[in-house]
Amino acid sequence: MAGKIKQMIEKIIEERSNGNEVLKSTTRTKLIIKGYNPDTWTSRSEDDPTKIAELKQIARDMGVNL
Repeated sequence: MAGKIKQMIEKIIEERSNGNEVLKSTTRTKLIIKGYNPDTWTSRSEDDPTKIAELKQIARDMGVNL
């Protein structure tokens, strides 16, 4: 299923920010630092199981349930 990584990134941002624009920006920055720039992933991006596992761990570290 292509695009799962994009969906996960968007969910992490939305859950973490809870509508707060400052937290949304901060969360996006944290993801970029960890190598997951939300702007580079699309709904057609290849789903890599290793990247998915890394994102699940990042989400857990941020307190987000995927």
